[in-house]
Amino acid sequence: MARNKPLAKKLRLAKALKSNNSVPTWVVMKSGGRVRRTPAQRNWRETKLKR
Repeated sequence: MARNKPLAKKLRLAKALKSNNSVPTWVVMKSGGRVRRTPAQRNWRETKLKR
């Protein structure tokens, strides 16, 4: 990827990076293990972002 990125693309990548966090442990414990992962969670090898 290019070193110099347009601001819009940089903001999209930053948003994707922040939204890729896992569910907190206390949420998993509170829900009794029903909630394990976020639907928006993404693996960098499996699912690519829209350009």
